[in-house]
Parts: sequence; C-alpha cells; structure tokens
Amino acid sequence: MASLLHNVEHGSSPPLYDKQKYHKHLRGWFSYAFASEVFVIVSLTLFLPICLEQFARDNGYLLPDKTQPCVAPPDAPPSPGVEEDARCVVKLGWLWIDSASFSLYVYSISVALQALTVISMGGIADHPPHRKKLLLAFAALGSISAMLFLLISSSSPLWPLVAPLAICANVGFGASIVALNAYIPTLAQGAEEVVEARAKLYRLSHSTDIPASLRQPREHGETEEAHEPLLSRTSEEDERHEDARAVKAEHDQVLSTTTSRISSQGIALGYAAGIVMLLLALIPVRAMKGSTDALRLAIGLSGIWWALFSIPAAAWLPGASSMSQALSISEDGYIPAAVQEGEKWSMTREIGRAWKRLGQMLRWREIKKLRNTFIYLAAWFLLSDGFTTITSTALLFGKTTLHMPPSSLILIGALTPTAGILGSLIWPMIQRCAGWSNLRILIILVAMASAIPAYGCLGFLPVFQKGSVKFGGLTTPAEMYVLAVYFGSVYGAFQGYARAFYAEFIPPGEEARWYALFSITDKSSSFVGPLVVGLIADTTGNIRYAFFFLVLMIWAAVPVLMAVDVERGREDAQRYTAHARP
Repeated sequence: MASLLHNVEHGSSPPLYDKQKYHKHLRGWFSYAFASEVFVIVSLTLFLPICLEQFARDNGYLLPDKTQPCVAPPDAPPSPGVEEDARCVVKLGWLWIDSASFSLYVYSISVALQALTVISMGGIADHPPHRKKLLLAFAALGSISAMLFLLISSSSPLWPLVAPLAICANVGFGASIVALNAYIPTLAQGAEEVVEARAKLYRLSHSTDIPASLRQPREHGETEEAHEPLLSRTSEEDERHEDARAVKAEHDQVLSTTTSRISSQGIALGYAAGIVMLLLALIPVRAMKGSTDALRLAIGLSGIWWALFSIPAAAWLPGASSMSQALSISEDGYIPAAVQEGEKWSMTREIGRAWKRLGQMLRWREIKKLRNTFIYLAAWFLLSDGFTTITSTALLFGKTTLHMPPSSLILIGALTPTAGILGSLIWPMIQRCAGWSNLRILIILVAMASAIPAYGCLGFLPVFQKGSVKFGGLTTPAEMYVLAVYFGSVYGAFQGYARAFYAEFIPPGEEARWYALFSITDKSSSFVGPLVVGLIADTTGNIRYAFFFLVLMIWAAVPVLMAVDVERGREDAQRYTAHARP
C-alpha cells in the first residue's frame, strides 16, 4: 500500500478523466478483438487444420506403392487391391509425410516461430510510438496470409505455399494479441471509476494527516510492520491508518473489477464475431460439400473480416502521445532503454535487448522480486494446458467413443463460444454484486471446469455401463451438447479473468514483454496434456481414462493459484526496477 501512495504522492496533479478520448481508445481495443478472434474460431481451430490436411491429401499417394492418388477422380472406377484405410502420404522435397502429420508439423512450426516473435517484439511493443504500429503490422501479416488462401488451389504446383501462409497467419495473430493485451492495464487505469478512486488516493497522499509509515515505499522483502513506530499508535492515528487502508482497498478492488470487465467484454465480442463468421462460412462449406475450395474460401473470408474490422482499431487505438503516461521510470531514476532521450531507435538493437531482458527476467534474483507473478505463471502453465486439453479430448471422445458425425462436432464447436459470450458477460455482473475478487472468481471457474472430466469418469460406474440408466456419465451424444454449453460459459469467463488477473502483477511500462511471457507459458504447456492423453489412449485403448488425468491436472493448479498474494504482488510490480540496461 505504501508503494502506491508514494507513487501517487509524487504526481504533479490529480488524475483527470477524459471521456471522449477514453471511449475512443476502448472502441479501438474492442474493434480489434472483434476482428482477430474470427481467425481463431473459424480458421485456426476448425477449418485450417482440415484444409492443410486436404491440400496434402489432394497431392498425396497411398501406401505402400505410392502410385495410387489418395483422391481419385470422381468418375474413376475403384482401384483393385487398395485398402480402405490405407495411409496417405505426400512428397515434400525428398521427404514423404503423412497427410495428417503435414497439418501438425505446420502448426508446431508456427507455434515455435510465434514464441520467438513475441519474445523479440516485447521491448518494441512497450515503446509507445511502436506498439500500435507493431499490432497493425502483424494484423496485416496475418490477415493477408489468410486471404491469400483464396488464390492457391490444391491443383496448383505452388500448393506447398499454404504452409508458410498458415505459419505467417498464426504468427501474425499471436504477436498482435500480445500487443493488444498490453493495452489492458492502461485502459483499465483510464476508466472513470478507476480515475475517481485514484483521485481519492491523490487527495489522501497530499493530506498532512496521512501516517508517515504509509508514505514511504517498502523495500523488497520488507514488511509493513518494519515501519511501525516503537511506541503504539494513538486511537486517532489508528483511525487514519484504517482510512488509508480502506481507500487503497477500494482503489484496488475497482481496478481489478474494471480490468476483468474490459477483458471479459473483449472475449465476448470476439466470440460473437467468430460465431457470426462461422455461420456465414458454413453456408459455402456445406453447399460445396466440404471440398478443398470450400475450406479455402472459409479461411479467406476470416482473413477479409480480420482486415476489415482492423481499420477502426487503426483509427481509434491510442498512439504514441496518448500512451506517454504509461512509460515507466524506476525509483532510482533509470529510464527504460527503449525510451532514453538522445538515442536513435533501432529495431535490431531492441530485439537484442528483448532477449537479454528475457534472460534477466528469468534469473532467480528477479523471480524472487516478482514472486507472485511467477507463481501465477506456474498456475497458468497448468490451467491453460488443462482447459485446452479438455476441449480437444472431449471432441475426440465424441468422435471415437460416442460416434458423433462431423456435423454434430461442428455444432458443438459453435455452441461453446456462444455460451462463452454469456459467461464473459454474466460473471463480471456476479462479481460486482457479490464483491468477489478476481482470484476468487478464477478459483470458482477452475473448480467448475474440473466437474466436466469428473462427470466423464462416472461413465465407468456399472449403472451407466450396463445400460440400466440411459443418460449420465457422458455415455450419450445429447450430454455432449449440454456440457458444451456448460464448458463454454466457464471457459469464456476464464479466458477474460486469466489475462485480467495477470495484468495486476505486471510492472508498469513493461506490459508487452510480460504478456509475451504469458503467451509463451501458454504455448509451451500446450503439448503436455495432449501427449499424456495420447499415451493413456494408446495404452488403455479407452480415451475415457484420460478424464482422471484431466481432473488431477486441473486441481493441481488450485493450490498454486491460492498461493498468490494479490496485494503483495501488486506492490512488487509497482516497485520492480529491473530493466535491461545497454
């Protein structure tokens, strides 16, 4: 608390609220969420993997002779001696690759390059003159790459170009989202209710009645009690001390609620856009019977949407002058390297500094300074992988065990984000009414999510296996639809609160590089859950056993999440002074 009061006290004037400018910036932020999330829902998670596999299949041959095309002409008679389930392989250079593996390899490469990119751009995106430019540049890269799918058919000799196009689209999306997330703390601090709460702090910090112990910032590892006088305080001093605590607590609660509200509304808008585009894309996909051309059209349309609705973001997102107040100067007077006066800006130098800065951030000494930030990242490592694996495992379970057709799985894919919109909007309302913290909401959402694999485990009970009960334990396709709505309402809210809660532990002026670490933690964990689920399915022959693993994985994150000291984490982030120095 002392750290925040100290920072406010050194301000030259009380914070002011500019309604017109704030709403313009907020509309810009929402417009990009509305633009970019379409690519994820329509292309990245649904049509792009299928399209890449179909491109490979259209140009591949069946094993073992590699002479029979995987896709025979419509009027060709069936070839004798060809097995129905023969593997399809495609030749790229000197390698023969399974058509299904082609899609997986492309995705893996894109994730690796995305991680390298977001690390390299962290320092650049934290420099206000370049954050908006960087976001728009990567938005252009991603959307144009998606639109270029419209120009390449599977019969073209240039068809392998779809691989670098898919990689560029995914890298463009991931990097632009890191820049977009970096705006969240600044937008939350500029909201009317937060400005009013901060103005109270300003008036309090300039009051002669404020206890001296609350004016001085604490050093790392130092407790508030270290500043207490040896003689006990008078009742009047106690009252002033409690007033200061109350104002600080009010400010923190308002800031947390506002941050989660903005983040959740962005998720809801993105989901809404994705559903609209998905329904539009399904019309040509169904009319063209899921052909490669239909899949290309769906991906191209998502790129057009992405580019079109990025235009308002380009007009409304804050630029360099509006973001100048977000710059961070440490308490020892050091200005971050990215904004030192008199130094000519260089992209190459900033990329090098970004990697150097990452090495500094991951030193044990720095981890101890931001202990609660890294504790939350450890929980995020488990939770992001757990939620993603629940999604993929449920779809595989529906296809392989419940024998649901592709049309039903697509419907489930539409139901989940639809329910996510409701969850993203309803949970902030519940939070305001109940007065709950972001941490408490997150723990509740995690517990609710764990109920889904736990429900699937009930399918091992004899009452469900023997068929005496026709419904329950995830033994019927109808249950999948109910769970899709339930999971969507939880997952949509979880995504909003997860990034909003993280914003509370980010050092001011370093939002992009810390959201880059947040993204890397997410991507680096994404292989663990699917790998274990795959091993369980291969070993047991029954993917239902994976539900036990998912329950354990989700609940393993709960004690880590509960170990986060929110107030201390905020203060540590405010005091953090480790900067990459040239």
